[in-house]
Amino acid sequence: MTARRPGPAGSLLMIVLVAVSLRPAIAAVGPVLTEISDEFRLSGTAAGALTTLPLLFFGAYGLVAPFLRRAPRAETLLVSAMALLVAGLLLRLLDAPFPLFAGSLVAGIAISIGNIAVPSIIKRDHPTRITTVTAVYTVAVTSGASLSSGLVVPVENLFDSSWRLPLGLLAIPAALAGLLWVPRARRAAHAARSAPRPASSRGVAAMVWRSGLAWNVTVFMGVQSLLAYVVLGWLPTICQSRGMDETSAGFVLAVSAAVQAVGSLAVPLLARRTRDQRPLVLTTATLSLLGFIGVTWAPIGTVWVWAVVLGLGQGIGFATALSFIGLRAHDAQVAAQLSGMAQGVGYVIAALGPLAVGALHDATGGWSVPIACVLGVVLVMAVPGLAAGRNRTVGDPAEPPPDAVNTGFSGHIPE
Repeated sequence: MTARRPGPAGSLLMIVLVAVSLRPAIAAVGPVLTEISDEFRLSGTAAGALTTLPLLFFGAYGLVAPFLRRAPRAETLLVSAMALLVAGLLLRLLDAPFPLFAGSLVAGIAISIGNIAVPSIIKRDHPTRITTVTAVYTVAVTSGASLSSGLVVPVENLFDSSWRLPLGLLAIPAALAGLLWVPRARRAAHAARSAPRPASSRGVAAMVWRSGLAWNVTVFMGVQSLLAYVVLGWLPTICQSRGMDETSAGFVLAVSAAVQAVGSLAVPLLARRTRDQRPLVLTTATLSLLGFIGVTWAPIGTVWVWAVVLGLGQGIGFATALSFIGLRAHDAQVAAQLSGMAQGVGYVIAALGPLAVGALHDATGGWSVPIACVLGVVLVMAVPGLAAGRNRTVGDPAEPPPDAVNTGFSGHIPE
């Protein structure tokens, strides 16, 4: 007996509802951060931690998953993620600093669970449309972030309320998404009771973590996310240092973020014209190089063009990195472990980017050295990306051991 699943359109809609709920908990804080800081008298460091704390836990579940004897079903993970997200969103509405930060931490953990569960579901339910469905998923993720950040202040003004109302309303779509997944989670649990026991998740995790191909996917995921966080954290500041006013510099970031959706949607169209994903990696690296060079050194009047170029590159890179999880996995169980590894380690790598760029800027007093280092990181990203872009799956007999690939990790692939 197998769990009855919705049709392709219904399954895709349920994935989209989860996707649009995964980023607003973070993206909507920025526009009202000053108001929150004033109410609780937060220092600049504490205010910054309020937005970065969830980011640090984006891959938390992925680092825990390999130690679980039996991995929870993907449907159960999504219901749990949405329940935790609702709890975190409501917790930080309480009138005290501790629940404010605790709620942000819980939201970050919830997002990490959702981040990792979705790619395995895409692999299982849409095996012939992995790139297309992943592109739709990434667009939904970025759209949720964009809409929430753009609407939080208008909603606050419309109802003449404090920041608590718009941030509290974010719990509604998360609750709806979780409730829609409950029946499917129950059917999957019922089917699992009569199905053969799956292999230990620890065995699959060991195979994945010793795979050179998996490390290539992981490093590419981490580095492209690092570049995205650098843009998110420093692009407006770079533009202001070149003479733009604060509002215009913010719009530059908004343009770059909006264009990422176009880049993500372009991935399935480009993928149909290539034999593997290596051209997508090269396109990501090329556009990223041109974009960073342009926003830093080209005439400031052309910065809008380079913001578009940068956004296209990052949209293609994000969708490609997520597509690798499904494309390079043999089945949904491997995809779940690869998703945990790629995002668990990847987001740790990504968190280093804004910190390193800020430290280099403080040390040199300018942007030339930091951005030159960023360009070097772009070139480094292409190496594991090209290796991950070949049409292989984790555990293939032809897959080289980790010490034979370009990541520098050592180990051996199990027979």
